[in-house]
Amino acid sequence: MTRLITRRAAAGLIAGTAMAPFTPASAGRIIELKGGGFQPINVAVAPFIGDEAARTITSVTMNNFKRSVFLKPIDGATVGEDGSPDQTPNLDAYKGINAQFVLTGRSQRTGDGRLKTEFRLFDVTTGEQVAGQQYVTESANMRRVAHLLSDAVFTRVTGEKGFFDTRVVFVDESGSKDKRRKRLAMMDQDGANVRYLTRGDDLVVTPRFSPSSLDVTYMAFNSDGEPKVLLMNIESSQREVVGNFPGMTFSPRFSPDGQKIIMSLSQGSSTNLYTMDLRSRTTTRLTDTSAIDTAPSYSPDGSRIAFESDRGGSQQIYVMGAHGGDAKRISFGGGRYSTPVWSPKGDYIAFTKQNGGNFSIGVMKTDGSGERILTEGFHNEGPTWAPNGLFLMFFRESGGAGGPKIYMVDVFGRTELQVPTPGYASDPAWGPLQD
Repeated sequence: MTRLITRRAAAGLIAGTAMAPFTPASAGRIIELKGGGFQPINVAVAPFIGDEAARTITSVTMNNFKRSVFLKPIDGATVGEDGSPDQTPNLDAYKGINAQFVLTGRSQRTGDGRLKTEFRLFDVTTGEQVAGQQYVTESANMRRVAHLLSDAVFTRVTGEKGFFDTRVVFVDESGSKDKRRKRLAMMDQDGANVRYLTRGDDLVVTPRFSPSSLDVTYMAFNSDGEPKVLLMNIESSQREVVGNFPGMTFSPRFSPDGQKIIMSLSQGSSTNLYTMDLRSRTTTRLTDTSAIDTAPSYSPDGSRIAFESDRGGSQQIYVMGAHGGDAKRISFGGGRYSTPVWSPKGDYIAFTKQNGGNFSIGVMKTDGSGERILTEGFHNEGPTWAPNGLFLMFFRESGGAGGPKIYMVDVFGRTELQVPTPGYASDPAWGPLQD
């Protein structure tokens, strides 16, 4: 199968070439990703053949599967075979370690110094190869190759889209609690390859990815405290002011087609929702109340908007059409609800809930039914969805003199993991799968 793995010229990724064909229709099982008695699928990862790059790819792939909840990695080295993709592995030996799938591969330099990586995935039950891919890229992109092949395996085994080849933009925080420096930063979903996008001259909050994965919008406050909505291209680092409005602006977020930004604008005692067309810079008001309407989020098809409002007396979640009009309250549990975010799959809305001194991260169906809390603690806030709708990131503060950290939880609340960052970190925004 041929795979193009370009990420614009700046990333240095080169087109892949084809491997021997296989027949996906003959491949293994599609699992049902539901709650209850789900058991992860055991995938043995044989050590990839090659030098340091091969070892890195093997390690990153193992870590991806470990963090995925739905796949359970098994160290294939215990079988005593190498990971050569040129031959069918000893599947009987892998049955002995309870593997359901076996991943083999190789990563080596080509004559021009590039890195050539190939993998094959075998179904232990049928004995058939069910996936295979080859990539050619610059050596510096070995971690991304591991994410790409991890996505291919995850999709083949589960029937769901992968999420490993993604990036997260967040706010890096340093300094004392009363004089915190906040910089815009970006990392891979596993915390690697951190890159700082701003210097910290301005305080930045609420970054959000565009659907294209190349632009982010965020709020910045200069030394005078004046708020601005900015748009940044993360490859070129070019920035432009989208809006410099009278009053306070909050929570900018892209529409699904990337052509608009929706935000809230505070003027006087009320805060209402507005959209701005990024081509014409025309602003349209969506709500007109004396309440505080904020934190808007589009449905994946762009037809509806979820937002928080205190129009009923306390912070709750409402849903309305994308062009405004009547809004319907959908949150009715005890406590206050905020930061609603629509799942990319369209099936859930994630939220922050404050009740009895605790802050929880939860999900509910888009009509408000089926609410369930995934995690709770002293201060959890700011959920953001993985592009496959199966995972959430958020940030947590534990109190005291410390600062926030970023965590990841699956949509069923089975496993919670801290995402490593250089220092304190908040406001994560998960980007789409990369081009």
